[in-house]
Amino acid sequence: MTELSFDCAGVRAERYAAAPTLRIRLRISESSGADVHAMALRCQIRIEPNRRRYSDAEAERLLDLFGERSRWGETLKPMHFAELSVMVPGFEGGTEVELAVPCTYDFEVASAKYLHGVEEGAVPLLLLFSGTVFTKGPGGVAVERVPWDKEAACSLPVAVWREAMDLYFPGTAWIRVRRDTLDALQRFKSRRALPTWDDAIGALIEGAEESTG
Repeated sequence: MTELSFDCAGVRAERYAAAPTLRIRLRISESSGADVHAMALRCQIRIEPNRRRYSDAEAERLLDLFGERSRWGETLKPMHFAELSVMVPGFEGGTEVELAVPCTYDFEVASAKYLHGVEEGAVPLLLLFSGTVFTKGPGGVAVERVPWDKEAACSLPVAVWREAMDLYFPGTAWIRVRRDTLDALQRFKSRRALPTWDDAIGALIEGAEESTG
């Protein structure tokens, strides 16, 4: 039986991908001396928001997700970030591979809303592993499962996530609206001769503030 352990060796923003992507450097160690022929590795990544502190400004930005601080003992639960698979080439003793983690800027997704809400420091991630290990032996190739209890903690610097977003959406953010809402916004923009969508939304906000002020 193989004896596997996993460690995160760093996170970086991928500069040359079709969409925002993070690269997690994963260190895999095998301590039994087995000759690993290959590994079909699956990884589920979770954000663990209860493992860090938050400024008052961050707490305000995360209000939609977690509510008031007084409720955080109940609401600060792990949230899904990504699931991915990677084929690990054969190795003895240990090896390193990179996990390509696609990211979204869709604020309807809880993880994107959370990552946009934090301002500095690092985001605690938990990597949960499963999959299949192929080893070499006297009788040929042996197959075994990656134990379900295998996991690794990883810190995602907020600056790295912002770098990944800025490579593709510099200085902007994305929200999703219904088509009829978009049509209404387009009519408003055209009637006011506003040059951009940002100007249209800004005008609506300004008008709303004036009416309630």
